[in-house]
Amino acid sequence: MREFFEYALKYIQLFKVSDIVDIAIVAVIFYYIINLIKETRAMQLVKGILFLFVAFFLSTWFRLNALNYILRGVIQVGVFAVVVIFQPELRNLLERMGRFKVGRIIDFAIDSEDIEANTVNAVVEAAADMSATKTGALIVIERETRLGEYMSSGTLLDANVSSGLLKNIFVPNTPLHDGAVIIRANKIITAGCVLPLTANNNLSKDLGTRHRAAVGLSEVTDAIVIVVSEETGKISIARNGSLTRNLSRDSLRRALEKTLVINRESGETKERIRFWRTK
Repeated sequence: MREFFEYALKYIQLFKVSDIVDIAIVAVIFYYIINLIKETRAMQLVKGILFLFVAFFLSTWFRLNALNYILRGVIQVGVFAVVVIFQPELRNLLERMGRFKVGRIIDFAIDSEDIEANTVNAVVEAAADMSATKTGALIVIERETRLGEYMSSGTLLDANVSSGLLKNIFVPNTPLHDGAVIIRANKIITAGCVLPLTANNNLSKDLGTRHRAAVGLSEVTDAIVIVVSEETGKISIARNGSLTRNLSRDSLRRALEKTLVINRESGETKERIRFWRTK
């Protein structure tokens, strides 16, 4: 037993501190990359690439020359094909990596402006009331990623958030009811905005344009998007390319409070709410 420990100690001493740091950094990078892509089509792409490499090495090991030649050609061309075919997913991955901040690892507060509790209450009450009347709605809450390019497609309002104003905007057959409302901090900046539609084919076929626009925006930004279905009146919330459906008034409130940094006492006391992930 003593000889075993001495051998193990000598083996450990062969490692340098820099090697351990290097391995830890690579492990953290892979961990965050996997977290970013695990709920997207890019994850299927990674599985396919791993399958090709395993098949390539097996064909080399067993000297399957014809198969090895074909797989070598596929891998060489596949690098360019991946960039072309999965351009939206790769762009989304890079954008989300660009929004990442080291402070999140140690739970520092984010830089986005705080949302007042009154704003959250107004959004929740408006969504619940519109759900009861089956009034379609699309409400975007901006966070760190600025939404100026989408705001420019709508009508400027720059008004305080209130449940009455939100419900009035989405009254059917009015000029702004078909677009999205974008909230920055505690102001309704614009209404009637056009959002990008998702290209995700895995979404349920019964989801309409509003839901696809909500998911589409959440794929390319860190915004929170609340949707009220015009057909069923059900409330959904989109974040990071994921859509959570069939929310009640209380569950919507809890979701927003867990996601946002809420300012509860007029800028004096701030409550840091931890990360919330939709599924």
